[in-house]
Amino acid sequence: MQSLTCWVVSDGKAGMENQCIGLAEALGLTPVIKRVRLRTPWRQLTPYLRIGNRFAPSPEGDPVAPPWPDILIGTGRQSIPVSLAVRSLSGGRTFTIQTQDPVMNPHRFDLVVVPRHDKLRGDNVLVTRGALHRVTPAVLADAAARFAPRLAHLPHPRIAVLIGGDNGVYRLTPTIMGDVAERLANLTHSHGAGLMVTPSRRTGADNEAILRARLSGLPAEVWDGSGENPYFAYLGLADAVVVTCDSVSMTSEACSTGKPVYVIEMEGGSPKFRAFHDGLYRDGITRRFDGTLDHWDYPPLDDRGTVAAEVMRRLPAHRKRHGLT
Repeated sequence: MQSLTCWVVSDGKAGMENQCIGLAEALGLTPVIKRVRLRTPWRQLTPYLRIGNRFAPSPEGDPVAPPWPDILIGTGRQSIPVSLAVRSLSGGRTFTIQTQDPVMNPHRFDLVVVPRHDKLRGDNVLVTRGALHRVTPAVLADAAARFAPRLAHLPHPRIAVLIGGDNGVYRLTPTIMGDVAERLANLTHSHGAGLMVTPSRRTGADNEAILRARLSGLPAEVWDGSGENPYFAYLGLADAVVVTCDSVSMTSEACSTGKPVYVIEMEGGSPKFRAFHDGLYRDGITRRFDGTLDHWDYPPLDDRGTVAAEVMRRLPAHRKRHGLT
């Protein structure tokens, strides 16, 4: 696999792009990142305009030109015309992988990867329980080793607390934040827990202030946004994880650790988010955060490993079919 070339094609949204990079890394590849922009009318009509895709990329994005890659991993609406064009212009030699439902016949790609809360199914559709990502045991171990001295004062059990915030369907209200902060504080008293807390840009100043005020003077580190992000270190050093429900990627990364994962339910939601979280609850991987602390075991969520194995299973036949070695 080391000799193969790989493109990751996206519109530049970090969360989605990192899913594709994570898959490439699981294949042992270092991908070339292509952040594309589409011309009119493809920009407005993708994926419904299905002709002339070789003309779709705009010069405002990264160039899309030969030599064509051995593997292309695309994500997002703007990547679809590029994926289709490269597959065609390469004579089918480029093995195309599309993540998320492309809203078209999946057989226009070599493999489509969708979360199980999407309805798309087919013989070349691979269904995952969570999101692909770049978190590996090695990444967590390296970060944990580097941050261990700084966090040595925190007692066990240590709890990584991953706080997101408002998005298109969820709201993290001050009431919810206050309740969560109170429950976290209680865990330091009832279980002698140490807290490693990382807010995000979406958490909001008011919510972050509530969190900091309630945890002040307790065995807790609340990252202030300066220096290297300790996110991976927190996951690596934690005995359990508490995560807000607004990010499929963040929840999936937490579940890749094999550690108990508690989910903070927020105001709002959508059918897809609900199906995602309810599926993990049913699988015994996550539980709702109610202020208790327990221990349970489950096989770590490894969707990226599963997808990479399927790519490696299918790729030799694809390459042989196209006269490639």
